[in-house]
Amino acid sequence: MSLIAVEAAITVADPSTRQALIDRSAPIQKATRDDEPGCLVYCFAADPCQADLIQVYELWASEEALAAHFDHQNYLDMRTMLNEGGLTGAVSRKHRIDATAPVYNADRTPTAAFD
Repeated sequence: MSLIAVEAAITVADPSTRQALIDRSAPIQKATRDDEPGCLVYCFAADPCQADLIQVYELWASEEALAAHFDHQNYLDMRTMLNEGGLTGAVSRKHRIDATAPVYNADRTPTAAFD
């Protein structure tokens, strides 16, 4: 079975409202992490280089877990909250991951290989 990563870039119309929007999303992020089986990572965070951008990273144990998330109240609540937050755009992608490995080898040297 493959892991599923979701990454998104959400643009807000007014950069001065970005942090408040992220703060309002925190309880939904926590509920998703705590209450949804198969949720391994669920994080909405301010991009440090672009003032109007929220970066999203999610990691799910399976396609089934992600599908269940799309039917869960947490997902619906997040969509509603974000849509009310003055967005100007959003791009979301999902990725099926068929291999994982540590970044650092036994010598603590970073490696791109999947040995």
